[in-house]
Amino acid sequence: MEFRTEKDALGEKQVPCEAYYGIHSLRGFENFQISGKTLPIEMFHAIAEIKIACAKANTELGLLDEKICSVIVKAGEDVLKGDFDKEFVIDAYQAGAGTPTHMNVNEVMANIGIEKLGGIKGEYKIVHPNDHVNMGQSTNNVIPGALLVVSAKKIEKLLPVLDKFYNVLMQKGDEFKDVLKSGRTHMQDAVPITIGQEFEAYGASIRRSIDDLKFVGENILELNVGKNAIGTGINTHPEFTLKTCEYLKEINGFEWRVNPDAIYGTQYHTIFLKVSNALRMLAVNVNKIVSDLIILSSGPRTGINELILPPVEPGSSIMPGKVNPNVAEMMKMICFQVFGNDTVINFAANAGQLELNYMAPLESKNLIESLDILTNGIKTFDEICVSGIKVNEKVNRFNFENSAGLATLLNPYIGYDNAAEIVNESLESGKSIPELVIEKGLMDKEKLDKILSENVTKPNM
Repeated sequence: MEFRTEKDALGEKQVPCEAYYGIHSLRGFENFQISGKTLPIEMFHAIAEIKIACAKANTELGLLDEKICSVIVKAGEDVLKGDFDKEFVIDAYQAGAGTPTHMNVNEVMANIGIEKLGGIKGEYKIVHPNDHVNMGQSTNNVIPGALLVVSAKKIEKLLPVLDKFYNVLMQKGDEFKDVLKSGRTHMQDAVPITIGQEFEAYGASIRRSIDDLKFVGENILELNVGKNAIGTGINTHPEFTLKTCEYLKEINGFEWRVNPDAIYGTQYHTIFLKVSNALRMLAVNVNKIVSDLIILSSGPRTGINELILPPVEPGSSIMPGKVNPNVAEMMKMICFQVFGNDTVINFAANAGQLELNYMAPLESKNLIESLDILTNGIKTFDEICVSGIKVNEKVNRFNFENSAGLATLLNPYIGYDNAAEIVNESLESGKSIPELVIEKGLMDKEKLDKILSENVTKPNM
């Protein structure tokens, strides 16, 4: 392997001639051999989008030569195609604020640009990673800005998945609207409900999460790029950030605007906390749905067995014929991972010291993972599990008629004492509550059937 010599303030290093990254990236690669994984590739691509927008803004403002701007833009476009993904080598656990990752992109784009102008990699007098690619920028706003870009895109991808999931839940609500069952509180028999009503409640929880994410998605479109090291905008043209927002909108279609509180935005990363909080609440809602489905489908012989989940694969390596709620269990694992990621992001957002919060790399790693696994997990959970759920009507009817909670409905008709006596006798004899009510002459079958119709679950609606 052949090497080229590059020099920085700390001295010289030998960089592989074939590498598009430079000395700063090499130092970062050598210093941070931690997890063996970089930040998600979307972060590097988002940085490239910002670099393209910044180059165009600087050129419009008369600060950057048009020829250099042109090759920076082309270099960024090449990065966005994925042609240089292997050149991004910095571990996710790295120097605070993400300077190694930022310089990795600066150097790669500079060297691509150098070659486009006929030079050799490392000839930074032609295109310089700091003076040209990074003109008017700082790690302290580019890395958080890139995470905003990625988050906006990921939320946009998640929302239609949630819309579809919501619609499936509401369809199930309509499909099962007449299936009466025993409600349960404290895991004990309670007053009746329909399975349809349960699914409508699930749908309502997802609708609220959709609203939360739409609100957050609108609030993350404020950029600090150009406000530099601590948010004061030092060494930057006063119109630079606005122009960058305009060009970034052309690149990815989002309505970017200038953060009116740039110093605040540099010190406080509460915007990422807001995104993570919305994802945590979504995971809370989904986890409740998952837990219910696992309990209600338990069995088939010795569990509740009121719902039937679609079988997707054998459930055991030792027990023949066993089928587990595998997709639901997968979804629960995802929810727990999101809870953990949110805890990390909470700590990271609390790590601001004086003029900077330097935890953007850690926030990026965890926030992007939460967005990805929720999107893919809910899509799978919806398509392979929820959309194919069926009800065991025979079991539901039996549980409904034998539920101690059914007696609550009869209080106004037969009195509390009679109802309590019926419950106790039902538990001792095994006879259903409707059967005992008729047997004791407390009510005729016609009147009882009318009371116990599907309307019993919505008497005041």
